[in-house]
Amino acid sequence: MHLKKPLWSAALKETREPSSEAEPQPQQPSSSMATAVDELVNSLNKQRLYREVTLALRTSLRDARAEFSFLRLRGLRSLLNFLRSVAQSDSTINLFCQTQSLPDLQVVPVLFQNSLKEGEEEQNVESLSHVFGVEPMRITSPSTDAEIALALRVLEGCCLLHRESTVFAHQYKAIQVLMRILSTRGVLEKSACLDALISIMLDSSPNQLDFEACNGIEEVTVVIRDKEVDESLRLKCGEFMLLLIGHLNGRERAPMPSIHEDVRRLLGEKSASLIWAASQFGSTVDPEQRLMALQIQARRVIESLDLY
Repeated sequence: MHLKKPLWSAALKETREPSSEAEPQPQQPSSSMATAVDELVNSLNKQRLYREVTLALRTSLRDARAEFSFLRLRGLRSLLNFLRSVAQSDSTINLFCQTQSLPDLQVVPVLFQNSLKEGEEEQNVESLSHVFGVEPMRITSPSTDAEIALALRVLEGCCLLHRESTVFAHQYKAIQVLMRILSTRGVLEKSACLDALISIMLDSSPNQLDFEACNGIEEVTVVIRDKEVDESLRLKCGEFMLLLIGHLNGRERAPMPSIHEDVRRLLGEKSASLIWAASQFGSTVDPEQRLMALQIQARRVIESLDLY
């Protein structure tokens, strides 16, 4: 979604700037007129921005609901680009949050009803009514690896921008769906899955409880301890552990009180102590330095597991 500056905005701005040849006007009327013009311009900008946001959402969601994977893939790419544009300003983030209160524009339900929908087992056909009937039988192509990975990235973006999206995800049993992806899919989907897991569990006690019920920590540690797994995926698991434990540390009545004992039992005392200490990196540094520090600490965690 790339917004262009409207033509009438520049025209209205020119009307507010007095020309050098114009006769001086009284200060009070000129000030009140400028205020009225500013309010008009702001109101028109908000209306235009809302139309742009809703149009981009409707167009992308229409493709994301399609029966064919290549159309859903196109819709997911549009949604991801849309979320990146939305994240650039607080005003567009607020507009996006407003649209998520409308059922027709909610993104997370569409993801779980289509791209992240679990494969249904083939059912035996007891009649030929679908052959001789008026309406043709609906055939939906299965989700590809690229489609699932993109859907997870869109889910991550929605949950980071809109807190209530974690509630929608919980309603569709997101943790169970993502844990299935983590245990059955390839490296591309698993990497996106770990990022999505962090985003839907941030400040969401119900999702954290679901993660604990699914033995999520054990599933992640199985991947991180396997030396035959792709190194980038093991590093992603290390980053996941650091972010999760760092988020839960210091919180009163944490939904996962036994997480430290679980990590110590599954990874050993030395690796667990390293994870706990490394997860305490400060929040005052800029995002790029935080990301670099996170990657360095994740590599140290992997190296500690390989040593012992």
